[in-house]
Amino acid sequence: MTATPIRTLPAALDTGMAMVAPALRDTVQHYLCPEMERVAQYHHGWADADGRPTGAWGGKLVRPALALLSARAAGSAPSAGVPAAVAMELVHNFSLLHDDIMDGDTARRGRATAWTLFGVPKAILAGDALLTAATAVLLDSDGAGARSAAVSLMTSTQRMISGQVSDVDFERRDDVTLAECLKMAGDKTGALLSCASSLGADLVGADPMLVGRLGAFGEHVGLAFQLVDDLLGIWGEPERTGKQVGADLRARKKSLPVVKALNAPGSDELAALYFDAEPLTEQQVARVTRLVELAGARDWAEDEAARQIASAQRCLDTAGIEDEVRDDFLEIAAFITGRRF
Repeated sequence: MTATPIRTLPAALDTGMAMVAPALRDTVQHYLCPEMERVAQYHHGWADADGRPTGAWGGKLVRPALALLSARAAGSAPSAGVPAAVAMELVHNFSLLHDDIMDGDTARRGRATAWTLFGVPKAILAGDALLTAATAVLLDSDGAGARSAAVSLMTSTQRMISGQVSDVDFERRDDVTLAECLKMAGDKTGALLSCASSLGADLVGADPMLVGRLGAFGEHVGLAFQLVDDLLGIWGEPERTGKQVGADLRARKKSLPVVKALNAPGSDELAALYFDAEPLTEQQVARVTRLVELAGARDWAEDEAARQIASAQRCLDTAGIEDEVRDDFLEIAAFITGRRF
């Protein structure tokens, strides 16, 4: 049965908001020109379209909280990981600005998306500005591993972009394999969560083995998160997900459960429905949902998510970090995947 999302905000996220939010705003003001700063402030939710402050934090700052924890895992104070935390959030929002344009989304977090107000060119440039600021904030820090951290962040960003390219390419293909889909999900979702889970440790000059285990933890959590998100995109409850039941099927998204089912024996009926050019009727959506389930794809996705979570926990168990830090990592992972460890 698909897990119910956990709604309680972990204490580590509260800490992340308190420490990172002011630094994030300072970074945007320092590195971005006034016009790009205005777009970025709106996108983050700090100001309205006319630049008037809203008093909002701007998201849960999950990735920054993981970066702070990784600095703690390396034996440093959380404050030492603030540049890494800021850099992670800047890259995340760079991707959101561009995603909204590519997907044609007109709303995010209950407000009009930036491109609909400021235009596509300025929204693209604002995303570019956030990406360059992310590198700069790492290189301008006094962390012993500043250069290594900057390289890691850009490598992870390239992986994320590669995953996005694959995702776009999959829209035009009817022969996507499960291995390809898993790699796409790992690149698109796992890369940044992996980087977030290790970047603070990397920045403070931690042992590469610790950095690697923290990164592997984030990689597994990222894939688990994608699997749970894909399950909710088909079987999720609208009051919890904010989406119509079967929303991903109506969009004919090549999600992991769908690709698993399409590659299963006897998938001819599913393929015929899913690759038809005509919009799916309500009856057809129900039939596709049933066919995906009959192919064992729902059970597979739930089991695979559980396996990824178990692997994530083993990464922490062998990392040699303090129990309190380990527990905070697991609490955030449980929050974003909707599964307890």
